[in-house]
Order: sequence, then C-alpha cells, then structure tokens
Amino acid sequence: MNTARLNTKRPYIPGSESGSAPGLALRLDRRRQMQIWWREIDRTLLALVVVLAICGVIAVALASPASARRLSTDAVELSDWHFFELHLGWLAVGASVLLGTSMLPLEKARRAAILLAAAMLAALILVPFIGVERNGAVRWLYIGTTVQPSEFLKPAFAVTLAWVLSWKQRDPGLPVIGASAVMLGLIVALLMLQPNLGEAILFFGCWFVMVLLAGLPLRNVGILLGGGAGLIALAYAFYDNARNRIDSFFDGGTAYDHVDLARRTLMGGGWTGKGPWLGQEKMRLPEAHTDYILSVIGEELGLAVCGLLVLLYLAIVLRVAMRLLDEERLFIVLTASGLIALFGGQAFINILVNLQLFPSKGMTLPLISYGGSSLIAQCFSIGLLLAITRRNPYLARNAYDFGGADSGKGRS
Repeated sequence: MNTARLNTKRPYIPGSESGSAPGLALRLDRRRQMQIWWREIDRTLLALVVVLAICGVIAVALASPASARRLSTDAVELSDWHFFELHLGWLAVGASVLLGTSMLPLEKARRAAILLAAAMLAALILVPFIGVERNGAVRWLYIGTTVQPSEFLKPAFAVTLAWVLSWKQRDPGLPVIGASAVMLGLIVALLMLQPNLGEAILFFGCWFVMVLLAGLPLRNVGILLGGGAGLIALAYAFYDNARNRIDSFFDGGTAYDHVDLARRTLMGGGWTGKGPWLGQEKMRLPEAHTDYILSVIGEELGLAVCGLLVLLYLAIVLRVAMRLLDEERLFIVLTASGLIALFGGQAFINILVNLQLFPSKGMTLPLISYGGSSLIAQCFSIGLLLAITRRNPYLARNAYDFGGADSGKGRS
C-alpha cells in the first residue's frame, strides 16, 4: 500500500468538515436577496403602510369590546379581546403575504395575479349557488373558513386589466378597451347577484381610471359616466338592498339607522375624544370592528386622530403617484394606478359612509378594520405595489438619455 498517498492531506475548504458549505451558500444567497430587496423597495411607502397597520391594531383593540358584547349569546360569550386577538393572527398572515409578494420579480408577480384573477372569478361564479349568507347578502364561500372572493379579485383584476390594456403598445388596433369592458361587465353582473353594489362601484371606478390612462378618447368619457349612472338607477329599481340604503341616505336617517348612528358616534367625541374604552355610543353600533371602525376612533380618540388617518391615506396615494412620475412602462403605470385607486377609493367610500355623506356599502377601512379576507387581500395589494415599483437606486437616469424605456429602471 502506498503510505505517501494515505498521508497526503486534501486542501482545506471552510465548512467542508461538517458538510455545511451548501447550507452556508444558501444562507448567503438569501441574505444577498434580502439586501437587494431592501435596497430596491420603496421604504417610504412601506413605512407609511406599517404605521397605518399599527393604527389598525389600536383601532381594533378599541372596537373589539363593543362587537364582542353585541355578538355574545347565552350559549357563547365572547371575550372583550376576541376580535383583537383574531386580528393579530390575521395581521401576521397578511404581513407574510405582503413581504412575500413584494419580493417577487415583476414577471412572477404578474403571472401570480392573473392566475389568482382566474381562480377568484371562478369562485365568484360559485358564490350565488354555494355561498354563505350574512345580513341578507351572499358574498362568502366556506373553505375551512369564510372567504370573500371579491376581495382577492380586486388586486388581481387591476393587474390583469393592466396586462390586457398594455397590449395596445404592441398593436394599437387591438380592441383592448372593449375586451376589458366585457370583463368588467361579467364581474359587475356577478357582484349584483350577491348583491354587492359597493364592490361593483369600486371595480367600475378602478376600470375607469385605468382606461383613461390607457388612452380612452375623451368623447367616450361622458358615455361611460352616463352608463355608470344608468347602472346605479337599475340597481335602485331592481335591488331592494340598494334601494333601501339609498332611500335611507336621502331621507337623512333615523335614530336607529346604522349610518346616522355611525355619524353621531363619530362626532360624539369632539376633537380630542372621550378616551380609550370610554365610549358608550359604540356599544350600540353594528359592525363596530369593521365597517364603522372610524366612528369608534372618532368617539374615543377624537376627530383630530381621524383627520391624521385621512392624511395618512392621502400620503400613501401621493407616494405611489410620485413613484410613477418618471415611469415609462405602461404596464407598471396602469397596474400601480389601478391598485392605488382600489385602495384609496375603498378608504374614501368608507370615510364618507361614516360621515353620512354616502349610502352604506358594507366596505371595510383598508388596513384599519378587523382582518380576514379584506386584510389579507389589502396586504397582497400593497405587496404587489411594492413589487412593481422596485427600483435599483444605483442605476440613475442619464441626463443625456432621452429614449430608452428601461433607462434608470434596471434590476439587480
């Protein structure tokens, strides 16, 4: 036997003695990916969203006792912190969805959203047949837990619609606006079967914003606005749910009307509020932890805090708009505009309802109301926004580069 060969030592490789080199390489790769993500992400937008989510945790803590006591029965008594504890769990899931989605490359984010749109559209078709009824509306499917397909369809619809409208860049002759109108019409028809007029209006508003940015001729704007008014008139004529809510709004409400009670609760705390957990009107308020959570905030923390929340929503919308100022890719402009229109539009409608300036629509306040389908879908929407607006800060725009569509927008 050749003893010289046995005594020859192999070159030392760090980590080889324990077999951990592949694991170390994987950890280094993940660390590098996180560094790239942190460098490219819109940290200002992320910070604004985190602040809004923290405000939501505080708001649900304030509203949880009112809803828990209202929904308790002789058989089941809910803890005052029931909805607060559940909200923390949903928020943890939503945060994971937000971070995971924001790390997706642009192409993968687009594909995931399109697949989700197809799945949620199929689920929306099933809702009238096997859906769960609540308060006279059938909007949910039960799959181990109740899920509202329309909530997840909203961000997926914005991405899919942007993808369809961006085909116009390749072939200006394609009837992309007409095709998108057919898609919108199908969704609106399915929503009206639930009935869900509020979501139908939100989908129409998102579509309207995106087709305007895609180059809708101005002469057609009036036709679309007239069509929207006609749809609301048809809803008033044929849907009792819509008629009752519109009538209640124009009649000014009564002492027992939800919207009127929400407005009085909101105003009851004045500018500074009555103090945390000292509100009494909220105890009579239905859906205090979801639809009317802004009224709880107003009664206990004051109108000044409500005003700060409104400014926070405006800051998020304006931040996305500023991020798009120098964006040249039509798909990204349309996607971000659609997503922020849905986010800001839902917040705007919810705030107006609480102020008794709009008929009740059953919409939550984004990232503030108690979680579930709405919270996770909103986190997914924000994750998509962060994913598509990622920029490499080291690839600055060349002052003498007037043409490239990809100038200043590279990825690591």
